[in-house]
Amino acid sequence: MLDADVPLFGGLDTVKLTSGVLAEAESAAADLWGADWARLSVGGSTHANQAVVLALGRPGDTVLVARTAHRSTLLGLVLAGLRPVWLPVRLDPRWGMPVGVDPAVAAAALDRHPEAVAVVAVEPSYLGTIGPVAELAAVAHRAGVPLVVDQAWGAHLGWGPGFPPHALAAGADALVTSAHKTLPAFSQAALVLARTDRLSAARLERAFDAGHTTSPAGAVLASADASRALLADPAGHELLGRLAGEVAGVRAELRAAGYDVPGPEDFGPGGFDPLKLVVRTGGLGVSGVAVERELLARGLPVEMADRDGIVPAVGLADDAGSLAVLVAALRDVARRAGASPRTPSDGAGATPWDQWAAEPPEAVLTPRAAFFADHESVPLQDAVGRVSAEVVAPYPPGVPVLVPGEPVTGAAIAALLAARAAGSRIAYAHDPQLATLQVVRDGAGTR
Repeated sequence: MLDADVPLFGGLDTVKLTSGVLAEAESAAADLWGADWARLSVGGSTHANQAVVLALGRPGDTVLVARTAHRSTLLGLVLAGLRPVWLPVRLDPRWGMPVGVDPAVAAAALDRHPEAVAVVAVEPSYLGTIGPVAELAAVAHRAGVPLVVDQAWGAHLGWGPGFPPHALAAGADALVTSAHKTLPAFSQAALVLARTDRLSAARLERAFDAGHTTSPAGAVLASADASRALLADPAGHELLGRLAGEVAGVRAELRAAGYDVPGPEDFGPGGFDPLKLVVRTGGLGVSGVAVERELLARGLPVEMADRDGIVPAVGLADDAGSLAVLVAALRDVARRAGASPRTPSDGAGATPWDQWAAEPPEAVLTPRAAFFADHESVPLQDAVGRVSAEVVAPYPPGVPVLVPGEPVTGAAIAALLAARAAGSRIAYAHDPQLATLQVVRDGAGTR
């Protein structure tokens, strides 16, 4: 383990950075993605998202943000003091999965908020769906503002045969991505890339350094650079294409076993990540959390499980053999399933965070004002009608149901309790058991 603990300073390079290895790696990343500016982060997409948000405007400025935004973006808004206007995200009527911000809705929001300084979207979604990035970029650019895309789950997009383009290729001005999710990089490896027509390279640089460690792990940075090199190599493209074919075969096998498994054919050209595997278990009448337990007993952890399904993480380290083990285990679960199928009327469909993305509530305070306001803990049911002082989200993926500054509703509480009862982890809350909730003390805080 200690052999891998190679620092950047005094390890891969001198303390004075005389070798220029990091600058070369970042320049290579900028060239590959077609960016003017690029940095490698050892703080994951969390740090990268917050850096970009810090670079967007001044405290009090307005930014339009898709409500599927990750907690990291929300806390970036707190750090920067920006005022979010939440953009609702459409849900696919069959699958209840987010399919991006409607460009017409974004255009209308920009008309209502001509003071807005940027649009922030999340593409692909955690569940692999991809919205109309090019159209959204065109809308933002007509209004003279940049489009920033959190592409944490899509570092591989744009490189394999038939893969949807990455966000910069589709017209976005900045892209944040996690090299450690689908690419073979160490945990915490991420990249942030930008074009500087509408964003300031100097502001991006200052914002990036503000939240980055001054002791970055060289091994993490090197793994991100190696992943970049793999994407640049035709062999990497072949690997992606082969893996996409294997995943398509897995979808077909699992559908034959009785699972509902969405794929690219369900969302149209460019509308779904070919590597994403989302397995809905409601058709078999079993809980995704119960399926997760069975898989864990076989040494097969999954990325996410909730009442309605599981999301195994498929990356470039997977192959036909590893996927066959997963398929065999899920077939065995399906053979032993004896409960009646669930329908959307009894709980299948959109997750709590998807539902809130489709109908975001109107804020009472800005996230920053609520974050720093005096607050108190109250019994959960007494929180209804009060203003939330904390982030509360089922995790994964970390998309908030409650955001600081928004009113707590009975529907939000019911959704969180249902998710917790089904076995989902409720993250970030001061009281993860949800017996209490932190709310803004009456009379505290400003807009």
